[in-house]
Amino acid sequence: MEDYAYKETRENMRTLLCVMVFFSLMKISCCEIRYSMKEEVKPGTFVGNVAEDLGIQPRTLSDRRFRMVSADKSELFQVNEKDGALLVSGRIDREELCQDNSHCYINLKAVIEEPLEIHHITVEIVDVNDHSPNFTDQQKRLEMPESTVPGTRFQLDGAHDPDVGMNALRSYGLNRNEHFELKMENLSEINKIPLLILLKPLDRERTAVHELLLTAIDGGNPPLTGVINISVVVLDINDNAPVFDQQKYSVILQENVAIGTFVIKVNATDLDFGDNGAVEYSFGATVRGRESDIFELEKNSGEIRVKGSIDFEEKRSYEINVRATDKGQVPLSGQCNIFVRVEDINDNKPEIEVTFLLSSIPEDAKLGTVVALIGVSDKDSGLNGQVTCALEENLPFELKPSSQSNFYSVVTNAYLDRETVPEYVIKIMARDLGSPTLLTYESITVQVTDVNDNKPTFSQNPYTMYLTENNVPGVSIFSVSAVDSDENENAQVSYVIGKGLNNTKLASFLNVNSENGNIYALKSFDFEREKTFQFQVIAKDSGTPSLSSNVTVNVFILDQNDNAPVILSPVNSNGSTEFVEEIPRNVIAGHLVTKVRAYDPDIGYNGWLSFSLLQVTDPTLFGLERYTGQIRTLRPFMESDKAEHKLVVLVKDNGNVSLSATATVIIRATESKEAFAVSDVKSAVKNEKENSVTFYLIISLGSVSVLFFISIIILTVMQCSKPRDYSSKYSRDSNYVDTSGNGTLCHSIQYRSGEKRYMLVGPRMSIGSTIVPNSNGNTLVVSEHSGRTCGEVSTIQNVLFPPIS
Repeated sequence: MEDYAYKETRENMRTLLCVMVFFSLMKISCCEIRYSMKEEVKPGTFVGNVAEDLGIQPRTLSDRRFRMVSADKSELFQVNEKDGALLVSGRIDREELCQDNSHCYINLKAVIEEPLEIHHITVEIVDVNDHSPNFTDQQKRLEMPESTVPGTRFQLDGAHDPDVGMNALRSYGLNRNEHFELKMENLSEINKIPLLILLKPLDRERTAVHELLLTAIDGGNPPLTGVINISVVVLDINDNAPVFDQQKYSVILQENVAIGTFVIKVNATDLDFGDNGAVEYSFGATVRGRESDIFELEKNSGEIRVKGSIDFEEKRSYEINVRATDKGQVPLSGQCNIFVRVEDINDNKPEIEVTFLLSSIPEDAKLGTVVALIGVSDKDSGLNGQVTCALEENLPFELKPSSQSNFYSVVTNAYLDRETVPEYVIKIMARDLGSPTLLTYESITVQVTDVNDNKPTFSQNPYTMYLTENNVPGVSIFSVSAVDSDENENAQVSYVIGKGLNNTKLASFLNVNSENGNIYALKSFDFEREKTFQFQVIAKDSGTPSLSSNVTVNVFILDQNDNAPVILSPVNSNGSTEFVEEIPRNVIAGHLVTKVRAYDPDIGYNGWLSFSLLQVTDPTLFGLERYTGQIRTLRPFMESDKAEHKLVVLVKDNGNVSLSATATVIIRATESKEAFAVSDVKSAVKNEKENSVTFYLIISLGSVSVLFFISIIILTVMQCSKPRDYSSKYSRDSNYVDTSGNGTLCHSIQYRSGEKRYMLVGPRMSIGSTIVPNSNGNTLVVSEHSGRTCGEVSTIQNVLFPPIS
C-alpha cells in the first residue's frame, strides 16, 4: 500500500506551475509550485523535490538560509536541507483540513535569502477512500398501513460519506424483496436520498413485518459500504401521508441577522381527517450539528427562524430537511428540503500577517533592503474581501507589491542614521473596498544598528594648559575629553599621545590614561629651560575599522621662585663676593662708591630684586639704593670717620617665599693722591677683567664682533654711570627709588595664545603694557606696537611692582 501511494505521489507531483517575475526595484524572485499527494500517507513520505523543481543546488540551501517563513499548516511538511526534498511531517487528513470541499489545497510559503526569493508552494490533497458510508442509525422502524397503494414512495434517511469525488457515496442497494424496490433521488451532488417504493399491496395478515437491508455504496476502488436494517411494520387505517407544497425551497439570508429573524414557512397537507390529518413539523434526521444550533422550527406552524449566529465566512449555505408527520395511530410523514444561501456583508476587518526578515537593520543598509514580508487577507468576499495596503508617511520605508496578490515587502527608500533615529515603528494600514470600509493597523518595530561612521570629537580644539614648573612627576597635570556619537564598541574612546612640534617624541616625559584622557607628566619641568611646547593627543574609537581624531595641546610653563639671586658684581677673581672699594676722603654727598649688580633667572616678582644693607659700619655715611644696588655717600667724610667701612648687602627677590644672596663691600677712604693711584690700579684691574671677558667673546663671536660689542658695553656703562643731582634725593633712609633704568637686570618672555600675546616680565616693564584680568601675577598682554627696551621708564611701574618696605 505504501509503495502504491509513493508511486501515485511521484506520478502526480509533477503537476506544477512556475511563474517567475523579476522586479527591478525589489530584486525578489517569486515562483509558484503545485504538488499533488494523497491523504493519510505516513510521515516522511516524499512529496516533491523543491530544490530540483526550482533549479537550486541542494547544497546551497543551508548557505542561502532556506526556510519556511509563513504558511498555513506548515507543521505538516518539512524540507530536507540535504537534498531539497519536501517531506510529510504530520498526519494529513483531507476531511479534517477541508471538510466537504471538493478540492483541498494547502498553501505553503518559503523564502530563500542571498539573494531573496519567495516561493509559493501549493500542495493538493487527493482524497483516498478511507471512510465508509454511515447511517445515523443502525436500525430503522418504518410503519406502513396495509392500505398503502402500490407505487407509494417512502423517503428513507440517507447515509453520509465524508469522502469526496469518486470516493463519495454513489448508490444504494436493497436486498431482494417482492413488495419493495429501491430508487435514488439526487438532491445535490453530495446528498443522495434513497426512496423505498411499494410494488405490491401489503397484507398485514400474511406478513406483519418486512425486514429489509439497505446498503449504501461509495465509488472507491475497492468500494466501501454501510448498511441499515429497516423493519417495515404493516398497519391499518391511516393511509395518507402529509405532502409538502414544494419538495425544494430556496431562501437567501444575509449573514449576522438578529436572533429570531424569520427565514421561511413550510406547509404540508394530509388528506386524512382528524388526528390522521393533523400535521406536526420537525427537522429530519439529516439536520444535525451546526444546522440544528442555528435554526429552530415551530412544530405546529412550520415557521423556521434564526436562533444562532450566521457567518458567511464559516459556512455559505445550509441544507435543512423538514419532516411533516400526521397524528394518526400509524403516523405518516412527508419530507422537504430547504436550501438557505447566506449573503455576505462587510463584517470582517482585513488581517495583516507580518513575516520578519530583519528585526534590526544596519544604518548603512542599501536602498531597497527588504525588512519584512507583509501578507493581507479578508475573510469577506467580492469587494468586501479586496484589500489595499499602505505605510505611514514620512518614514524611510515603502511597500513593494509581490507577484502574488495581497503580498508586499517592506523595503528601505532612504538612507538611515542611527544617531538621528535609532528605532522606527512602522505603522501598516490595510483597508478593504467594502461599504463601509473597514481598516486594520499593524505596527512593526525595526531597530537601526550602529556602524562606526562617527569620529571622536574633542570638547575643544586646541587645548591650552598652564603648568607650574617643578611639578611632581607621575601626577596628573591635565585632562582631555572626546565623545563619539556612535554606541557600544564604536563609541568606546581611547587616548594616546601623538607627536609634538617638529615630530618630537614625547613618550619619555608625557603619558595619557587611555581610558579617561588624564595626562601625566613623567618628569619635572623647568621654566628656565623650557617655557612652552605643544603636543597632540589622538582619540580613537574601538570600531572596525577604527576612526580617530587629534587635538593640539599648547603647554605654557609658569615660573616658580626656585632660583636665588646671583651676584654679578662686585665679584673677585676667585669668585668671592667680598670686594674692596677705595675712594678719596674728599668726595661729596651722593658720590657713587660702587654698584652691586645681581641677576635672578626667575621672572616677574620672582625675579624682581631689591637691595638692602644687612650690615653697615656707619649707617649715616653710606646709603644703598633699594632697586639699583648703587652705594652712595650720604655726607662728606669727617676727620672722625674711620678709614675702612664694611657693608654687607642683602639682595633678595620678591617671590612669595623670598630667596636672597649677600655681597660684602669693604670701603677704604684714602687721601687724594692715594685715591688717584688706587683709582688707576682699579681701572687697570677692571680693564683686565673686561679683557678676560672679551677673550671668551672673541672665541665665540670672532675678532670683528668683539670690537662692536665692546663699544656697546662701553656706551651702556656710560649711560648707567651718568652722574645725577642727588643733593635733594638722598636722606638718611637707605630705601631709594630707581628712576635711571640701571641696576637690576630685566628680562621678559613673550608668547601667544589665540589672538593675544603675553609677556612674562622681570622687575621692569615696557611702556604701553596692560595687566590681563584673572591671569597670573606676572603675565602682561603686550600691544604689538609697544617697545621692548629694558631701560625704558614706565609710568605704571610703581603700580605693578610697588616698593617692598
